[in-house]
Amino acid sequence: MARKTVGMIGLGIMGSAMSANLIKARFEVVGFDVIERCRRAHKKAGGTLASHCSEVGRKCSVTVTSLPSVEALLETAVALAKSPRRLQIVIETSTLPIPVKEEARRMLAARGITLLDCPLSGTGAQARVKDLIVYASGDPKVYRRAAPILEEFARAHYYVGEFGAGSKTKFVANLLVAIHNIAAAEAMVLAMKSGLDPSTTLKVITDGAGNSRMLEVRGPMMVKNDYSEATMKVQTWQKDMSIIGDFARKLECPTPLFSATAPIYTAAMASGLGAEDTASVCAVLENLANYSRSKSPQKTKRKSRLFRHAPEGKRQSRVGREA
Repeated sequence: MARKTVGMIGLGIMGSAMSANLIKARFEVVGFDVIERCRRAHKKAGGTLASHCSEVGRKCSVTVTSLPSVEALLETAVALAKSPRRLQIVIETSTLPIPVKEEARRMLAARGITLLDCPLSGTGAQARVKDLIVYASGDPKVYRRAAPILEEFARAHYYVGEFGAGSKTKFVANLLVAIHNIAAAEAMVLAMKSGLDPSTTLKVITDGAGNSRMLEVRGPMMVKNDYSEATMKVQTWQKDMSIIGDFARKLECPTPLFSATAPIYTAAMASGLGAEDTASVCAVLENLANYSRSKSPQKTKRKSRLFRHAPEGKRQSRVGREA
């Protein structure tokens, strides 16, 4: 029996994880990414490489997109519009402004291609183990046709309404992620500075009323003081923070807790943590608390690297200025 074929445009942290799960489900995944390293990894994982986005469109009646920027989505839409197929579907999973997704939808609709707005909830690590949630929106009939593919890379998927409702739902979810991540770091720093063992604290807190998904996912990184295996880089998260902030301001909806988290993420960027996981805000809060994990020479060295540009006497005021 011939293998089912699906396209994947964007083979970064999320796209590669979704592709891997589709390959496990015996799909032929025709993939493309502008970064050669990502293309090589896709081929090594058992995927099929395309030379361009338009080739993915020619070969696949359903294509999933996982893209880093507005420009990437619009360029992809232009390329796919050049090679339309009958009843073609594009499942757009990126976190991007709704007006840009609307522009891409109009561009593709003019060529008979249906774009679904289907952002994801979950980290790269969760994506690898098929622990994603899809917030799907758009044409309900097309969503039902796409559902069998969603089921192969997500734990659950929900139809939340007309086109754009998926992105709105994702903005709400990411607002909570931003807050819960900082809350988890703040709690862990309080525990450590009070003399509690971070590993034991994480274990018992996650079993009680104070637990959150972010504490479960990012707490282990905070305990290890190692953020190098990023499932969401701080520099990428800045894009999401900006989108959510703009969305709330246009609605004149106050978001005081979300707004309070922004300076901590900005301080992480200023401290050279842009390529690290967002759990690294724990290091920022440790610095604010004048707390140092001095038992391990390796960790002490890491600490000095993170804040090497800030003189000892000015560390707290520097982060304060970011606030």
